[in-house]
Amino acid sequence: MNKIHQEYNKYFLNTYGPFDFVPVSGAGSRLYDEDCKEVIDFAGGIAVNGLGHSHPKLIKALTNQASCLWHVSNIMINKPALELARKLVSNTCFDKVFFTNSGTEAVEAGLKLARRYAAVTYGKHKNKIVSFLNGFHGRTLFAVSVGGQSQYQEGFAPLPGGICHGVFNDITKLDELIDDNTAIVIVEPIQGEGGIISATPEFLIKLRELCDKFSCILMFDEVQTGMGRTGKLFAYMNYGVEPDILSSAKALGSGFPIGALLVKNKFSTGFEIGSHGSTFGGNPLATSVANAAFDMINTPEILDGVIKRRQIFIKKLTKLNQEVNVYKEIRGEGLLLGLELHDKYNGLARELIKIGLKHGVLILNASPNVTRLAPSLIIPIEDIDEGIDRFTNTLLEFVRVHG
Repeated sequence: MNKIHQEYNKYFLNTYGPFDFVPVSGAGSRLYDEDCKEVIDFAGGIAVNGLGHSHPKLIKALTNQASCLWHVSNIMINKPALELARKLVSNTCFDKVFFTNSGTEAVEAGLKLARRYAAVTYGKHKNKIVSFLNGFHGRTLFAVSVGGQSQYQEGFAPLPGGICHGVFNDITKLDELIDDNTAIVIVEPIQGEGGIISATPEFLIKLRELCDKFSCILMFDEVQTGMGRTGKLFAYMNYGVEPDILSSAKALGSGFPIGALLVKNKFSTGFEIGSHGSTFGGNPLATSVANAAFDMINTPEILDGVIKRRQIFIKKLTKLNQEVNVYKEIRGEGLLLGLELHDKYNGLARELIKIGLKHGVLILNASPNVTRLAPSLIIPIEDIDEGIDRFTNTLLEFVRVHG
């Protein structure tokens, strides 16, 4: 164990298990450690660095704002937040915005809004939350309770009640799951931590129909799929199904912490003055960076480029896998890709991250059995080529070690 890991273990709670590579700088889609070792970044900070590392336009937005105003209480209006809210509303099907610091907080805000709206409008009996197994909605106690993965809930009981979990993409049981007592149905258009599983159009259409029938809110958790990740500004735009509320974060700030809850007018009465809040949510620094990121991402050049880059990745990964036969499926949308390991390699997705760093490429996992790629939306083609070469060496070593 090297010195920096010894210090990490001394001072940090053991929640992440970091790898040996310690980045000290980044430019575009490349990271560097203090010894100038270079790694091509196919991880994007877990789909956060939508515009890569140290983008000059984001640096300019941050430094310009830092010289003017850092923070004011939310009892005052700050112009960068107002500008960002206007952009989000003008370019989506939503009417109102609430800013947070993270995706978890945006999800929590949506769940609280839905329960309060239902209680005030229909009565306290209407409080049930419906979500789906293998879903992931964040790390607060409320969010992990709603998320459908038991490993994130273990040891934290008693959990909040009134939550039911269905099977993702299973239409047959939805009529039994959603009823007059349901306040909100929350779903990811693509399950991220659950293995990069896309919702079927039929599934989301059925959810929309049932939410309309039983007067409950349909919420899309787009923390990972939003802000251009799938080739549209938000993934719901690929389906023709409009949610009532939506959570966003990650690439919204493209590296600077910010989240947002987007809400249609009908449900905006779920909150009133004093019913919810955030000390730092919508602060001028975060919203200034997010404004610059939004202006770049929400363009045909960037969004069409995501689809172009996806095609390159799929072609190269398919060819590579025909040679090494490590994965049984390549799936996902846009630049959120999941590669499911063959059964003989079950549980080894994290091992691939370690080998990848050795060969100069940073990848992720999206379950113990799925490799996840979520690179910058503007990753240069030459970095894709070089990164795939390094990933090839990664897989070749993986096969040698694990047969």
